[in-house]
Amino acid sequence: MITEERLSIPAGATKRFFYMIAIGLVLLVAGLIIAANFSGGHGEAHGAAAGHHAAGWGQRLLANLWLNNVYFTGIAVVGVLFVAIQYVAYAGWSVLIKRVPEALGSYLLVGGVIMLLVFLLPIIFTGHNTLFHWTDHSVHEVGNPNYDPIIVGKSGYLNIPFYVIRMVAYFTLWFLFFKWLRKESMAEDLNGGLDHYNKSIRLGATFLVVFGVTSSMSAWDWVLSIDTHWFSTMFGWYVFASWWVSGLAAITLTIIFLKQMGYMKMVTSNHLHDLGKFLFGFSIFWTYIWFSQFMLYWYANIPEEVIYFQERLGGNNNHYTWIFFFNLVINFAFPFLVLMTRDAKRQMIMLKIVCIAILIGHWFDFYLMIMPGTMRGESGFGLIEVGTALTFLGIFLLRFTKELSKASLVPVNHPFLEESIHHHV
Repeated sequence: MITEERLSIPAGATKRFFYMIAIGLVLLVAGLIIAANFSGGHGEAHGAAAGHHAAGWGQRLLANLWLNNVYFTGIAVVGVLFVAIQYVAYAGWSVLIKRVPEALGSYLLVGGVIMLLVFLLPIIFTGHNTLFHWTDHSVHEVGNPNYDPIIVGKSGYLNIPFYVIRMVAYFTLWFLFFKWLRKESMAEDLNGGLDHYNKSIRLGATFLVVFGVTSSMSAWDWVLSIDTHWFSTMFGWYVFASWWVSGLAAITLTIIFLKQMGYMKMVTSNHLHDLGKFLFGFSIFWTYIWFSQFMLYWYANIPEEVIYFQERLGGNNNHYTWIFFFNLVINFAFPFLVLMTRDAKRQMIMLKIVCIAILIGHWFDFYLMIMPGTMRGESGFGLIEVGTALTFLGIFLLRFTKELSKASLVPVNHPFLEESIHHHV
């Protein structure tokens, strides 16, 4: 008889998460005070006067809030996607670990609220959101010096009401599917049988279709529309690849931590090996998408296309050049070389190092996607960035661990549980 295994979160762990949020907020506030006094607000005033993106401390705060929320939202929705894929594929190996990705989606509710606020509050108070050039009404007015025919041409899709409707739709759909899959999974623990399993397969299959559409559209809305003039037919895939590999790293790292705490005793090096193969393979997949996009623009050498990479390579006084190359090293070269052998994929210490590197690396990947278009050469990496990231990480971990403790870590009545216990590769 296989018994339940409940995660008991020590009071100390919850306290640490709250300390993390508190330290993050203190660092963030200190960083904002230093930035405001250092720039004296000139950056914002000058940016507004010139009709460009304002690049003062307020803009930096907005950009960091947006960056972290997009990043953690991606990890959360990938948890739901991972579970859906396992059901649709009739996968048996992953049964023992599925409660970890299942709980990741709990952040989606918080993520949706934060994203709506970060987008709408600047519009309510100032008339437009400086992260998104297309929200400025002056670019739509013929005769205005800021008039932009390219943005006007895209206004059927890029307008505030439709944008908000889409944002609400993405989060509502993602969160509903998270709740439905979680509910069926927990009901299966109580009732057994195949009804809940079969329903989960149908839910998973529907979610794959929903995610296929919404993941690309959200990538266009939340990241691509920052660089409104630029376009890429591969961008949806690129953001998905970054989200997916970050989500895999978060799942693997959580399982390793739980095993080291004495939980998940039936998870073996065979399960870790499969997760290691995923990390190895999808790090290469991310690089393939990255290189395909870069190479196509490089050899075509059309000015309106290559501007995106010029801003990130030599532009902005080489401000982002080091991140551009660091991105490739930490997200491709490091996982590729470290996880190349079979043994490395089965060792917790190696997987732990690679997962932490991937999570940091893909945070920088989103930094490189978002900051050049919002901050130009004025972005930095200091107290504001560290503080915002720590705050979001603390909130994410609070939601995630609370959800993880609501159900048994072992899905005791899953029809493929025995297969997972005896999984061998």
